[in-house]
Amino acid sequence: MHPAFSVIFLTTLIGAGQGLFMALVTGQVYSLANLLEPQDSVTFYATGSLLALVLLVLGLLASFFHLGHPERAWRAASQWRTSWLSREVIALPVFMGLVALYGGAHYFGFTRPWLVVKGQLPIDATLVLGTLGVFAALVLFACTAMIYASLRFLQEWHSALTVTNFILFGLASGFTLAAAFSAWSGVQLVGFFGTWAVIFTLFAAITRGFSIYRNGRIKHRSNLRSAIGVRHTTIRQKSMGFMGGSFNTREFFHGAGKGTLRFVRLFFVLTVFLVPVGLLAASNALQSAYLPMLAFAVQYIGLMAERWYFFAEAKHPQNLYYQSVA
Repeated sequence: MHPAFSVIFLTTLIGAGQGLFMALVTGQVYSLANLLEPQDSVTFYATGSLLALVLLVLGLLASFFHLGHPERAWRAASQWRTSWLSREVIALPVFMGLVALYGGAHYFGFTRPWLVVKGQLPIDATLVLGTLGVFAALVLFACTAMIYASLRFLQEWHSALTVTNFILFGLASGFTLAAAFSAWSGVQLVGFFGTWAVIFTLFAAITRGFSIYRNGRIKHRSNLRSAIGVRHTTIRQKSMGFMGGSFNTREFFHGAGKGTLRFVRLFFVLTVFLVPVGLLAASNALQSAYLPMLAFAVQYIGLMAERWYFFAEAKHPQNLYYQSVA
């Protein structure tokens, strides 16, 4: 498949925004349970929510560059009964609204407890909104990933690993960003968020490794013989069917060679998994405020490369007609 940078920015930006919001709520729950020092509502939770909202808005804006008629974007929500894309279009603004309400509740100080569970866990408006937001984030992760995982004819994507990887990559980048945000704002939660970021990054490395292994050994259902209905053992394709380019040759094939694919795969393995984990570990040892920021910057660049590879490794059956040249 052809990797569209608008979709690459969309999925990586909203994934980081979802992960950051889930990290903020996690930190709040730990604080309410007296497992972490409480943080200021305005400078940490409200500002962090604003940062998450900015990422979500940027991702939403990036999606418009992939539309032929952006003025008709609202129609995408009309097929929610059958389309995962329509469900994503609905889930994204719902989640953004909950993030805005969560940040606003912290900013305006709506933190008075409504009740206390077992005398230890106070329940207030921010916690309720945060819980609803985490649920909405998981729904959004599922909707975004299922756009690809539901396509049976793209066997590289049609797997539960696609959904798992989208969630884990979002959590890894979001918690890494939370560690960077904590370092930038001077909050003593860098180690907490950094530890969770390393855990999610390691799990993401394992599941992405499984998907690479699986995709490298797929036996595709379609081949030249099944595509044209000729049962001959020595079929050779001499032409892709066009003297020049076309929609088919542009939108369903990346045009890169095997060497490029191997390089991109090695690059994202280093920048998504190995380097950020090393930087986060070093930040704990050296008490550096800059290393978590660098870890997020490196990891996000790597996530863009990983998402490019995710699209490029998917082999569309139509390329049997339009890309294979003997």
